[in-house]
Amino acid sequence: MYKNILVPISFDEDRDAAGAIDVARTLAGKDGKITLIHVMEDIPGYAITYVPENYLVESRQAIEAELREMAEGLENGASEVITGHSGRTIVDHAEKEGVDCIVIASHRPGMSNLLLGSTATQVVRHANCAVHVIR
Repeated sequence: MYKNILVPISFDEDRDAAGAIDVARTLAGKDGKITLIHVMEDIPGYAITYVPENYLVESRQAIEAELREMAEGLENGASEVITGHSGRTIVDHAEKEGVDCIVIASHRPGMSNLLLGSTATQVVRHANCAVHVIR
């Protein structure tokens, strides 16, 4: 069993967040801590002027509320919203927090993923802990 599990949550329709949480719950056992995390990507400077004034604040609050609700159903569950580049931020956060397992939902890779790489691919390649990928 793992003691400190990180579950990155993407609200994309093709990601199985519930499946990742179920796997994390199984891997954590009774005493393991499960943290649900969402990474808000930075909006490029050239595009920020087109974003409504309160959009970032309101979207962050909505995401925090939804993650908190998801974590309430977990024993030893927590939630956190952070800002940065998804793959790199997840790996850095896991290392900083002493995470021993990351459970991440992924989509079926397409041609663009072969050229650019997906968040799950970056996490698998660079994490210093176990990574379980859920499809």
